[in-house]
Amino acid sequence: MTHARHLRRVAGILGCAALTSIAAPKEIHTAAKPLSPLEAARTMRVPEGFRVTLFAGEPEVRQPIAFCIDDHGRLWVAEANNYPDKKAGLNDRIVVLADTDGDGRHDTRRVFYDKLEYVSGVEVGFGGVWVMSPPHFYFIPDKELDGVPDGPAVVLLDGFGTTENAHNIANGFAWGPDGWLYGTHGRTNWSLPAKPGTPTQMRTRFDGGVWRYHPTRHVWESFADGTTNPWGIDWNEYGDAFVCNCVEPHLFHVIQGAHYEPWRNRPTGAHSYERIATIADHLHYTNTKVVRGGLGTPEEDVAGGGHAHSGTMIYQGDNWPAPYRGHVFMNNIHGRRINFDRLARAGSGYTASHGPDLMRAADPWFMGVTLAYGPDGGVFVSDWSDTGECHSVRNTNKHTGRIYKITHGTPNPWQGDVGALDIAQLVALHTHPNEWFVRHARRVLQERNAVPLALRQTLYSEQKAPLRLRALWTLWVTDNLRDLELMRLLGDKSEHLRAWAIRLHCEHRPPGAAALKAFAQMAAGDDSAVVRLSLASACQRLPLPDRVPVLKAMLARGEDVADQNLPLMYWYAAEPVVAADKAAALELLAACKLPKVRQFITRRLAAGRPAGNP
Repeated sequence: MTHARHLRRVAGILGCAALTSIAAPKEIHTAAKPLSPLEAARTMRVPEGFRVTLFAGEPEVRQPIAFCIDDHGRLWVAEANNYPDKKAGLNDRIVVLADTDGDGRHDTRRVFYDKLEYVSGVEVGFGGVWVMSPPHFYFIPDKELDGVPDGPAVVLLDGFGTTENAHNIANGFAWGPDGWLYGTHGRTNWSLPAKPGTPTQMRTRFDGGVWRYHPTRHVWESFADGTTNPWGIDWNEYGDAFVCNCVEPHLFHVIQGAHYEPWRNRPTGAHSYERIATIADHLHYTNTKVVRGGLGTPEEDVAGGGHAHSGTMIYQGDNWPAPYRGHVFMNNIHGRRINFDRLARAGSGYTASHGPDLMRAADPWFMGVTLAYGPDGGVFVSDWSDTGECHSVRNTNKHTGRIYKITHGTPNPWQGDVGALDIAQLVALHTHPNEWFVRHARRVLQERNAVPLALRQTLYSEQKAPLRLRALWTLWVTDNLRDLELMRLLGDKSEHLRAWAIRLHCEHRPPGAAALKAFAQMAAGDDSAVVRLSLASACQRLPLPDRVPVLKAMLARGEDVADQNLPLMYWYAAEPVVAADKAAALELLAACKLPKVRQFITRRLAAGRPAGNP
């Protein structure tokens, strides 16, 4: 099948016009010069009805490794001028770009901070700007978000790794529905994050994956372990997280407490024995022995362009057509395009199938990093604009950088400030079709520690689960959800509400006796694989003795044998129990109807207790 025929076929599945074919070059990123920013935008190929405009280009923006969007709709852009020299000095910076007249192109620019050493992530909220700049994680106060720091940068954590290579570092940032700030982290540069001055022996080693930090309790923790170099995280309407991977299998459903392929012989999760695989039923590259071996070939062009990805986005805006909503988009770095994967429920998790590329760039220097939709539903995409591998191991030029905007039809311009709205207006935004408004409203209410009691009516209504979940999350982050309500939600008709009630029971402290009893009953009798997945994650946050009744019930669920997540998640929760308590391990073994987990229990018993245990 020719490339053009393939594009027509997959476009027909989606119900949109096929993309114009761009011949794959024989070599990747070899042109001496990039197209001009305006020409690069003009020559991008997108489906019928879409258009690409230039939001900003050099010299106004350079080396845009990350960006976020604030309550005004302005872009805060992290410029990695030092890359790949980790000791080049304090040359990286944050710039603020705004489109004040709504024409889709920035017209104001301010340098916010220009003394960063190796920037890789930025987010705003809670009175300032959160910046990942390994080895440091900073908070720069700016209460009014006027683009002028209120004081010096504060080092919240240090110990993030930079020693092994120029990339594979802690990166990205996004506010999760649970009120935590999430980040991704490459596998090569392992870290020992902690507050400055913490002795090495008191630090927790993190080998890469997904981590999170609470903005008011100032707690850091690992969320999930593995993959190679995840870059970007986003959530669907049910609060399930996804990351794309820069190198090899490209997409993962992120489950709290999970271990993901590939392991790469790291100490973390040494007794996981098997790790959860990608949810994608396809690859975007063709040579599985030498991942770069197919670059530039027609076959790789049809497959998706290459093995390296960045900038996970689940589109939940209100500008693109409905068939795109709720699905995954990511930059394909070598393929000079934006890949599109269609999500579908599969057991306790998801599968992702190959859709038609959303955008293909003619500019040989296009190298997309970040994707995000804004208040008008249009999608911003940053372009590192360089040659070399990934966002440029060789990094031949530091003067280029672009940010484009992809819209469908003519979007309705939005001018405003979510942060200036009152409580009633912020609550009203929870029904907005553009998830951007919902997320910003939730964060503002969390910052104020407000009392959005009107959302309690939504939570217990007959509305669809996504709207009720929006209410649940906001009531939770504003400390307006009582334990009795969480207990009530354990019996809710929606599997997603039940699953989140389990998770929230275990967020800040161990659950009480009533919740533990309910967990065991749900493990034995709940017919939802989603609920059992949440129980498996929650078990990892319980004291070891409290896990046993829940695990015994789940391990007896023989119907879970073929699920892509449940047997392994059960094992991850059971492994510390097996290592520490032989009697409990034998109880679990006797109850277990999952052959893989029976094998793992036996193997772990034979290995003996971990060093240091009595």
